[in-house]
Amino acid sequence: MKCFSRYLPYLFRPSSTILSSSCHTEADIISTVEFNPTGELLATGDKGGRVVVFQREQESKNQPHRRGEYNVYSTFQSHEPEFDYLKSLEIEEKINKIRWLPQQNAAYFLLSTNDKTVKLWKVSERDKRPEGYNLKDEEGRIRDPTTITALRPMDLMVEATPRRVFSNAHTYHINSISVNSDYETYMSTDDLRINLWNLEITNRSFNIVDIKPANMEMLTEVITAAEFQPSQCNTFVYSSSKGSIRLCDMRASALCDNHSKLFEEPEDPSNRSFFSEIISSISDVKFSHSGRYLMTRDYLTVKVWDLNMESKPLETYQVHDYLRSKLCSLYENDCIFDKFECVWNGSDSVIMTGSYNNFFRMFDRNTKRDVTLEASRENSKPRAILKPRKVCVGGKRRKDEISVDSLDFSKKILHSAWHPSENIIAVAATNNLYIFQDKVN
Repeated sequence: MKCFSRYLPYLFRPSSTILSSSCHTEADIISTVEFNPTGELLATGDKGGRVVVFQREQESKNQPHRRGEYNVYSTFQSHEPEFDYLKSLEIEEKINKIRWLPQQNAAYFLLSTNDKTVKLWKVSERDKRPEGYNLKDEEGRIRDPTTITALRPMDLMVEATPRRVFSNAHTYHINSISVNSDYETYMSTDDLRINLWNLEITNRSFNIVDIKPANMEMLTEVITAAEFQPSQCNTFVYSSSKGSIRLCDMRASALCDNHSKLFEEPEDPSNRSFFSEIISSISDVKFSHSGRYLMTRDYLTVKVWDLNMESKPLETYQVHDYLRSKLCSLYENDCIFDKFECVWNGSDSVIMTGSYNNFFRMFDRNTKRDVTLEASRENSKPRAILKPRKVCVGGKRRKDEISVDSLDFSKKILHSAWHPSENIIAVAATNNLYIFQDKVN
């Protein structure tokens, strides 16, 4: 469990309002976190429609201890509030998802979406050119630009420019986007439909899944998430509020209403309750990097599915089973509808997901060991070692344990990300971004 127990925290609090003081507004709450394919950059989106991009500090001989630290690279407003005049509804600017594309030359590209509109952004450093005091001589006179052979040092300028805007294709709120492995197409998903887009075409998309019934009163489930297979551009999965996962092949038909595989675990009748359908709803689905497995997160568990076995999950991990007795109060305060995400590490051997009280859980698939860690200011001193936390259910409580009745349900880890190749994780806790790194000698 070395990679679990020896994480070093770095708490980022740049001057930007997105991650500033504890006196935050609703707009400052982080709503998505995503590493780029190389792990060099990390992007966050918030409920105010802003995107902050962090860049990893390069290792140097003079400062080897700074290896792995991330600094703010760019901050920009991705979405503004919109108004749907047909429905007389205000559309929030909240960033629901961010997805990176591979780097092209010296530029980075990312997709960001709110409830209705997906945007493609280019993030790049501004070309160095004579400007400002470089155009003046030592006495302040304007110099001839053709005579300038060297530039004096200037602050690095990073620009974020919108390249494409994909809109007017969703009636319901977009809950996920996924970039295809061909890097020419991506899909956007709402409660009832999945659309396929070409990254070069903004005025047309193709509907590839439509579960909307002829009579909306007959609606029994909604789509909760969708993702492309990481290496097969024709294959994707989508999950539903009924706890099922459907694998689709776009080669079979243009409209993938008929799935090729259905992954579903039969419910134990003895455990059936009023809350069964709510807690079985899948909030996130992720392919493993190898493409062999699927990981799903429902309210109480994380499950790993083998694509060759549809009848039941290969592995089931209890995230916070101690909340099973609290479902009534969690229903009353709406926490039971929280949508937790889940992520794989780079080798698919460890999985991570969030919980309440700013706890997050890690499960080692090889050793079957697990650990609960906490993202908080108290343990955010640089190079401090995170201590495992334990939740006590009734009876005597040990000194290092916390009672289930003392958990703070307003503090929750819904969004997290894992570096694609290293033991570096990013965890969003309300308006704070924590980055933890495996121990550096």
